[in-house]
Amino acid sequence: MPDSPFIYGSTVSQQSFTDREDDSKKLFQNLTQGINTTIISPRRWGKSSLVEKVILDIQSKKKTHKTVLIDLFTVSTEEEFLESFAREVIKASSTKWQEWVSAGKLFFKRLIPKISVGSDPTMDFNVSFDWNDLERHKDEILNLPETIAQQKKINLIVCLDEFQNLATFKSYNHLEKQMRANWQRHKKVTYCLYGSKRHMMSEIFNNPSKPFYRFGDIMLLQKISSEDWEKFLIQSFSSTGKSIAPECASKIPLLMKNHSWYVQQLAHYTWLKTTKKADQTQISSALNELIRANTPFYQKEVESISTTQLNLLKAVVKGETQFTSTKVMNTYRLGTPRNVSKNKTILVNSDVIHQVNGHYEFLDPAFELWFRKQYFNEAYD
Repeated sequence: MPDSPFIYGSTVSQQSFTDREDDSKKLFQNLTQGINTTIISPRRWGKSSLVEKVILDIQSKKKTHKTVLIDLFTVSTEEEFLESFAREVIKASSTKWQEWVSAGKLFFKRLIPKISVGSDPTMDFNVSFDWNDLERHKDEILNLPETIAQQKKINLIVCLDEFQNLATFKSYNHLEKQMRANWQRHKKVTYCLYGSKRHMMSEIFNNPSKPFYRFGDIMLLQKISSEDWEKFLIQSFSSTGKSIAPECASKIPLLMKNHSWYVQQLAHYTWLKTTKKADQTQISSALNELIRANTPFYQKEVESISTTQLNLLKAVVKGETQFTSTKVMNTYRLGTPRNVSKNKTILVNSDVIHQVNGHYEFLDPAFELWFRKQYFNEAYD
């Protein structure tokens, strides 16, 4: 049996990547032409996959450009960030680990890095610093990409995923100013900054009082269209010797509201249940399996919010828009107008709901289906 052509839970491969042609072209041009770029969108809409796809294109087409991808998801302190930043930039600058080891003499003037290499340098290469020295001379780390690019006569592209995690550091306000002050002067380095918490990313890059305001181009990622999803699903089924009718292929993104993660997940479950040709029976069975698989997460979600927040979600599901009207507040027991405003902000900042064309809706389409079934006994499909 061939492997499933549908991928979720990780960044997708070139084969599983669909559409985003305009986004890919724009990001490629920005990064290769020295335009710093920030990507903002809800989680699981494909930001990381887009960046990785474009980076692969750059690596194959632009030999004078070196690229580095750094995931900041697990970084919890400023020291970890600076050491990780230095390590990955040094590794990206050359394919020869011997040059990584000599980086201390080549690229640092005031800092003395402690470099260790294991039996497999590509997997076990580490850089650390004395914290007191690092605090005094962190500009050397922040300027490291430009230093290397100038010395090696190359162009560097530095991509930082989950960038908003830096904002949780106690010293972030100072670090933020230092990053902007240094990075805006770099001539041979281009930065791509993106993350999964949209409200935090917007606060960092869209707030005129923040250092990173107008740092570069901002790309607001949109959903992949239904038409593109339909073509992708039909081609993907066909590539593995199976098929799916156009009306069924259009049903999957319709159910999942074109949400990249869930379209891939529902398509995967449908593909697994299909012997030759997928029909509505397989899609319905797959949808039930998808909801069951995610139910523990949805239960945890509703258990973690207050009663009035839960009631606000009920109003959202029923299409209400005037949350502070007397009728709506009484019908759904939303509390006072102040409570409504506070709860709305909490749910938006938690990426549970978002505003679309003047009304609010669930960010997670499968969670909405589960919620409708749980509280209003509505069928999934």
